[in-house]
Amino acid sequence: MTDSIAILDFGSQYAQIIARRVREAQVYCELFPWDAPAETVLAIKPKGFILSGGPKSVYEPNAPFIQKYIFDSGLPILGICYGMQALTHSLGGQVDPSAQREYGPAEIQPLIPGTMLDVISKVWMSHGDRITKMPAGFVALAKSGNSPFAAMGDFQRKYFGVQFHPEVHHTPNGSQLLKHFAIDICGAKPEWTPDSIIEDAVARIQKQVGKERVLAAVSGGVDSSVAAALVHKAIGDQLVAVFVDTGLLRKGEGEQVAATFREKMHAELIAVDASDEFLGALKGVTDPEQKRKIVGEKFIRLFEKQAKEIGHLKFLVQGTIYPDVVESSAPDRNKAERIKTHHNVGGLPDDMQFELVEPLRYLFKDEVRAVGEALGLPEAMVWRQPFPGPGLTVRCLGEVTRERVSRLRAADAILQEELSNAGFLGKGAQVSQAFVVLLPVKSVGVMGDQRTYQEAAAIRAVTTEDFMTADWARLPNDLLARVANRIVNEVDGINRVVYDITSKPPATIEWE
Repeated sequence: MTDSIAILDFGSQYAQIIARRVREAQVYCELFPWDAPAETVLAIKPKGFILSGGPKSVYEPNAPFIQKYIFDSGLPILGICYGMQALTHSLGGQVDPSAQREYGPAEIQPLIPGTMLDVISKVWMSHGDRITKMPAGFVALAKSGNSPFAAMGDFQRKYFGVQFHPEVHHTPNGSQLLKHFAIDICGAKPEWTPDSIIEDAVARIQKQVGKERVLAAVSGGVDSSVAAALVHKAIGDQLVAVFVDTGLLRKGEGEQVAATFREKMHAELIAVDASDEFLGALKGVTDPEQKRKIVGEKFIRLFEKQAKEIGHLKFLVQGTIYPDVVESSAPDRNKAERIKTHHNVGGLPDDMQFELVEPLRYLFKDEVRAVGEALGLPEAMVWRQPFPGPGLTVRCLGEVTRERVSRLRAADAILQEELSNAGFLGKGAQVSQAFVVLLPVKSVGVMGDQRTYQEAAAIRAVTTEDFMTADWARLPNDLLARVANRIVNEVDGINRVVYDITSKPPATIEWE
């Protein structure tokens, strides 16, 4: 892209949300560690810099700081929370501990009319330090009850800082501030569209693989399907798609995948039934990280075998997307704390024989769907719910056995059917993701006047825009009652159903 914004991550779990907001303004951006080399960051030819928040104090030993090349570039800078404090500290201002740590909702008061802050009053704060003296050349733009300088700016150098987080939904109109900075202050053109993403991805794929044949790992999920479609658009018959039935799929998934790839995409598809191998490898394993690594390695070994049977294949397509990278704390983009390993990011064996082709690696889920629609994929595939790469093993807590997976699959099918019939699933629907989790917990129940001692199932349904944060869905009580009643009556081995009402954070969307 010719115009972009570089986001420097100072350790914030919100940094990826900043990136998403800038992308929503149709401006390309990339997220880099705060100490990334100048040549790496400047390679995207940024029009400006956004400095994220972070958990440190500027006075702590080894605290992150703003590298000299950023100031030397002469480009606009927007510091958010810690980024504002680092900007102040670097330019000779004063940062001190707040008398009262400010976390959560707050209100700010604009001090200069005619700025973007006129449309922002309610904000989200998260800081322990505050600015007590601005650097030379800055003026106060807003204040809050706890921060005399809740926003500041140097209009000549185009340096700005806000103590609050404009990127989160708890700051109404905050995304407009980021858009204003990127487009109006930095002068970046809003050219990041599905068509431009496809054009760029096709060029990158063609450059990476040349005339080589490429193997695509498809699961039927949105990400792997769009990734395969992008590669197919780029190289056509050079692509061979392989669908592995792990025995860990949802009801009817295998048939749907085969139909879409053969009839809609007209791509070569090889189907492999490997359920015995996967379930055998998972026998006796209960640790979630170990499960993910087992599934990840099994996938790769199977694909290596397929590659040998087909002929030499050097490249493997995977549907890795940005949240996978962020949550796995892959070292190339951020230094936030690792939350979990995704099998297609952190669970791959070190001696893997493939070079990965990951055309979606820096796209958010909504961008992936927009690209899928632009490629002409069926709406049912583009808007299907996210499904973890390791399959139902992620939702079958405890030991994964064929019997327990079958039980989970049946319960989940009931949930999907009822939610779909009630209009809660699909494009534009209220629920973003919903599934059943089978718990390794047994409880006493009564069925037909007889005592039962069977497993419990949990329903998880969330609403989200970016899958980086999520809230639990307020489903109607009668709908939940109907789902629970059907599961207990129709699925052998489950006698209790509970509903998960935890947001992300503190929880993740998946249980493992």
